[in-house]
Amino acid sequence: MKKKTGLRKKKRSSRELRHMSHLLVIFNLKTIIITLLSIGSTYLCRRFGFVADFPLTLIATAVVFPIVFAINGAYQRRENALREYGNIKAHGRALFFAARDWLPQEHKEIYEQVKVLLGQLFSSCRSLFTGTLVEMSAGEEEVYRIFSRLSGFIKNNYRGAGLAAGEVSRCNQYVSKMLISFETLKHIYQYRTPRTLNAFSGFFITILPVLYGPYFASLSQQISSGLLFITPILFSIILVSLDNIQQHLENPFDQIGEDDIVINAEKFVERLDLQ
Repeated sequence: MKKKTGLRKKKRSSRELRHMSHLLVIFNLKTIIITLLSIGSTYLCRRFGFVADFPLTLIATAVVFPIVFAINGAYQRRENALREYGNIKAHGRALFFAARDWLPQEHKEIYEQVKVLLGQLFSSCRSLFTGTLVEMSAGEEEVYRIFSRLSGFIKNNYRGAGLAAGEVSRCNQYVSKMLISFETLKHIYQYRTPRTLNAFSGFFITILPVLYGPYFASLSQQISSGLLFITPILFSIILVSLDNIQQHLENPFDQIGEDDIVINAEKFVERLDLQ
């Protein structure tokens, strides 16, 4: 009973740590700086009597709509990347099953070599997608070399081991589909949300909490002095947090955000033998 209670406490504490790490991803130094600038602007406007009733539609037009549009676009790119990654894994596993189960006689050396090639393929894809765009050319060449080796291996070994020509052709189609998915993943990695849209929303996220100081000062006249800075703080945190979420979704492979795609080559190869 005590052991179960201890396990529950450990699980609860690990969940709490994960929640804290999620919050640290959203709230960063940029959040603190813009919040402090917004508080300072509100304080100075309140002290010197600069008050105004600005329209909130400007916030929706200049910040909220572009950020929500960018978040939706980044999320869709991540979902597309997950689908293509799943396609590569599924067709790679099918190639292994063909080497293990389709041959007239068992050839362990063939499907063991397929495991090695698939492991190299996923490792090279991981190196490519977690690297920088400057390193992309070298990583791309390595992935193509492994695809070439895999294609030649199927031609020379599957057919040489007695696999029917139609089945060898099907295995080549699996490689072709893996290549198509890889090209899609490569373009998702290479092309991001329009930079001009990011620059536009980033500019207004930085200046609007400061420029709206007179508006926050005007609102503060209707509430007690102890709650003077609640509105600018919430205003700044919400806008900057939305921008941080979009930035972390922007590249689904960089292993910085909590929702990134993890290419676990070792786990994939380890589980190929499961029946």
